[in-house]
Amino acid sequence: MKIASFHTRVVRAPYRRPFAISSGTSPELVSLLVEVRTADGASGFGEASPMTPYTGETLAGLRAALTEHAAPALIGRDPRDLAGAHAAMDAAIRGQHLAKAALDLALHDLAARAAGWPAHVLLGGAVTRRVPTTWVVGLGGVEESAEEAARYAARGFPHIKLKGGEDPERDVELVSAVRKSVPDSVALSLDANEGYAPGSALRTVARLSDAGLDLVEQPLPRWDLPGLAALRAQGGARVMADESLQSLHDALEIVRRGAADVLNIKILKVGGLHRARQIAAVAEAAGLAVKIGTMPELGVATLAAAHLAAALPHATVPPDLVGPLLVEQEPLAPETFAATDGTGHVQLPDLPGLGHRLAPL
Repeated sequence: MKIASFHTRVVRAPYRRPFAISSGTSPELVSLLVEVRTADGASGFGEASPMTPYTGETLAGLRAALTEHAAPALIGRDPRDLAGAHAAMDAAIRGQHLAKAALDLALHDLAARAAGWPAHVLLGGAVTRRVPTTWVVGLGGVEESAEEAARYAARGFPHIKLKGGEDPERDVELVSAVRKSVPDSVALSLDANEGYAPGSALRTVARLSDAGLDLVEQPLPRWDLPGLAALRAQGGARVMADESLQSLHDALEIVRRGAADVLNIKILKVGGLHRARQIAAVAEAAGLAVKIGTMPELGVATLAAAHLAAALPHATVPPDLVGPLLVEQEPLAPETFAATDGTGHVQLPDLPGLGHRLAPL
């Protein structure tokens, strides 16, 4: 079995409403879909969404890195040699984790489909086939956000994540309002996307904890690991690293510094499922919990996140599997996510591979 060709297509899906975080707002979810084919006709699909305000990468740059460098390095290779594929891609181009992640997902999909296995079997097996999911509330007014949080908690989402970081006073007010509007059993986190000032973050996070926050995500700039460690030492809400975690080396440094209770492993951000599993192993060895995050993405990459979350016993913070729910119409794997909006859980499909029904590109 040898890789013979690759094919790409841009997929666009308008958000139900513009998705806003502290670093920018996106009106639509744009992904690059990639298909990898072997000489004997087997194929697998991957996906990467650049979300430029967050990643700093553009669609054009992603496509160029994939088609001109990373993908050609895989031609003629056995798609089941995942470690070798990453070595080849790393030799061809430095960085460019999104391009490598899209190809990595396609290789996992191809290998699992060829074996007749759902992808979680390739990843070590599933702890659960019904994956609990976090609902993500984008930046907005306090009253509107609290109403949205209550609505999705009532539908069965066990964890609500709020977006913040622009105004600490607003964030404290928001957490207080949401905590009063959802059951005590629903966990509550706030993602500041590096938005808090180092000089006032300790006080802000203490106030958020007092207001009922369970978990604070990346409150400080990605480089401020000593600051994250100080927040963790303060107690109260647990600290989760996101932007600080871009690689396996970052994971090791976060552990060394004692800078987080939870690692948010975004498959695209770290270069794919192969790298994500390596980072998850570091977290497990250090006794840290993990969350499988999203950028967000559409159905193919979200399916990959669901399979990985299901395969990791220490993925105890529900993953963000909501990209397909935030758009007007999910174009890549609509059947899987049709029931999630009303249940708060993703049921892993029984189909081989990632579980989509895509036709060749």
